[in-house]
Formats: sequence, C-alpha cells, structure tokens
Amino acid sequence: MAQRYASFADFWPFYLREHSKASTRALHYVGTSLVVAIAVGVVLSGRWGWLIALPLAGYAFAWVAHFAVEKNRPATFTYPLWSLAADFRMWALWLTGRLGPELDRAGVARRN
Repeated sequence: MAQRYASFADFWPFYLREHSKASTRALHYVGTSLVVAIAVGVVLSGRWGWLIALPLAGYAFAWVAHFAVEKNRPATFTYPLWSLAADFRMWALWLTGRLGPELDRAGVARRN
C-alpha cells in the first residue's frame, strides 16, 4: 500500500519526486501558466464561461506529463487539493529561480 501523507510538508517532497523529469515539470509549467492566463482573461473580460477551460488546460498538460513522460499516476487522484497547491508552488518557485534547492532537498536528481 502506498504511503499516506498527513501534512502538506510531508507531501511536498513526494510531489517533487513524482515530477523528477524536467520535461514533466515543463509540461506542468505550460498548463499552470495557461490556467493563470485564462483566469486573468476571464476576470478582465468578464467572460465567465471560459472558467470551464481552467481544469482542461491544467490537467491536460499534467496528465500527458505523468502518463507519457514520467510514467506514473498523478498525485491529484489521491491528494487533489495538495496537488493543486503543489502545482502552483512548484510553478512559483520555478518562475523565481528557487526550485533547484527544493528538488535537491527532495532527492530529485536534476537531469531529464
């Protein structure tokens, strides 16, 4: 049986290890960036129907990354809210150039 995580702090290193390949993380960055762009567009335009595109944009890239690249099961199936929070945390750390030390602490070898 897979380990169960009782806190986000314990889940975070697991999440990073599940995203060990740079191409997996890159696909997540594309999806998360699209989600943010769509959300901003919705707020600015008032076209609320576009909210339906948020999960499609985010999950499409993430699930391709997990099933085709990483060859693992997305953590969102077991930890949906923590996975969502971790997606945004990973994206923000990547944008600010601070993801590397987090990957090191999680034991992720930085290669493709």
